[in-house]
Amino acid sequence: MSNSSMSTLKAQFEDMGDNVWTIPNILSMLRIIAIPFFVYFFVTKKYLVAVLVIFISGLTDLFDGKIARKFNQISKLGKLLDPAADKLTQITVTVVYFREFNQSEDKVFKIFSYVFLLFILKELTMLVGSFILLSMDIVPQAAIIYGKVATAAFYVVMGLLMLFAPGFGALAKFWVMPRTLIIVLVCVSAFLTLAAFTSYIPDIVTRVKARNSENEKSNEIEEQQ
Repeated sequence: MSNSSMSTLKAQFEDMGDNVWTIPNILSMLRIIAIPFFVYFFVTKKYLVAVLVIFISGLTDLFDGKIARKFNQISKLGKLLDPAADKLTQITVTVVYFREFNQSEDKVFKIFSYVFLLFILKELTMLVGSFILLSMDIVPQAAIIYGKVATAAFYVVMGLLMLFAPGFGALAKFWVMPRTLIIVLVCVSAFLTLAAFTSYIPDIVTRVKARNSENEKSNEIEEQQ
């Protein structure tokens, strides 16, 4: 990353220092803090507690945006912190699911587990991409309809797995999801995730081109002076 990009990124973060301690920002921070607790409870097989942690995290995600808009607490930090918390949570959930299915004695589940890598790759790419855009003085785009649908589908499917998947479902003693249903639902969610990811590309390309064009014009003006 060039020195100018680093300076721009530093300036962006310094500019986010205003209105840090708002309720929406605190809720986003709590979602990030909740991640290691979820991992701990999941790995130690306290699945019901892990579900509760994710459920509470989901509630904070549901209300932080509404609170920000209603009480005029929208901030530059919040626009970055909220999606970052979402992406880190989704990455964590898919990592633990990949681990569970990959260690399954069921050979079909073992092969199927690699579908979860698609979710991880997508979220990591968007997380890194957000910082790259910030270094170019471009604020990452807010979620569009495709992204919202994909995110909703992700949480519904992953929530069902957390409750009823064989081996680690918190309520699996009452009902276990059939293998075919699990594969179909996860693959549909993966398809929606891929579609949402590709829907962001045209806007990003347009904004990067516009920024580069502005930079070129600024350089030309400076050279003329």
